[in-house]
Amino acid sequence: MFGYRNAPQPLEPRMSEPSWREQAACRHAAPELFFPAGTTGPAFAEIEAAKKVCAVCPVSSQCLEFALLTRQEFGIWGGTTEDERRLLLKVVRAKARSAGRAPVPA
Repeated sequence: MFGYRNAPQPLEPRMSEPSWREQAACRHAAPELFFPAGTTGPAFAEIEAAKKVCAVCPVSSQCLEFALLTRQEFGIWGGTTEDERRLLLKVVRAKARSAGRAPVPA
């Protein structure tokens, strides 16, 4: 899917197309909800609220793909936190190495 130099379909052109963003469930939500200050206390409730928006979003997979490909380091994207995306990239890289594929550099 993502993370490989030899991906079966071009990913970059799809990232530049804003059409998926126009369908996003978060498009009218307060941006602060998706960029909580921290991961504990009140921020935990914000993270959970943002993830609930993502859970019903018709384009959450495109959002997550965008976040991974553009290395979004902050905020909730595609229903994932920064730490969850880092872990996901780590898993993808490990699988690519074990399969003999060349992953996208870190």
